[in-house]
Amino acid sequence: MKHLNPDKAAIPRLPRAETITLMSCALVQPLLRRVVRQIATRHPNLFERLGSYRTIDYLIDPIDFPFALHLRPDPLEPLLRAVSRDVTPDAGATIRGRFLTLLRLLDSSEDGDAAFFSRDLEVSGDTEAIVRLRNALDDLDGSIAEEVANMFGPPGRAILGRLRQMYLRRHSAEKLAQA
Repeated sequence: MKHLNPDKAAIPRLPRAETITLMSCALVQPLLRRVVRQIATRHPNLFERLGSYRTIDYLIDPIDFPFALHLRPDPLEPLLRAVSRDVTPDAGATIRGRFLTLLRLLDSSEDGDAAFFSRDLEVSGDTEAIVRLRNALDDLDGSIAEEVANMFGPPGRAILGRLRQMYLRRHSAEKLAQA
């Protein structure tokens, strides 16, 4: 007969989906930290464009990911972290959509207004903060997505190229379905 260790019996088991979410958040966190710090260093004017909205909490929710992103574009302490949807921070502004749509916005190849009006993008909270963030990103030279890919060298560029192809295929298929 086995004796149960009382300490072991008291440890609650997490549901599988929650475990995957927590592991995903932990795995991407070092990458997100590197990305937000380098973007902040390379683009200090981004924060100037945000004005008083640089200390607001944004929740960016790629609905096809197991987690959401918490962004606080504070120039003194920039924050970008993966969070479980069960414990999201109180956000002043939320942007929600498919990952590839959000990527296209960062890649400067998708019009945010068009994505919003076609219902590919959902925004809530302080819409002025969202408009300021979009305008600040639009004013940057080049593509933030490309800049992030370059941070990771050839593998990063290859992944971005693949994601761009996926978006184009999906976008083409949707246009054919509408015709």
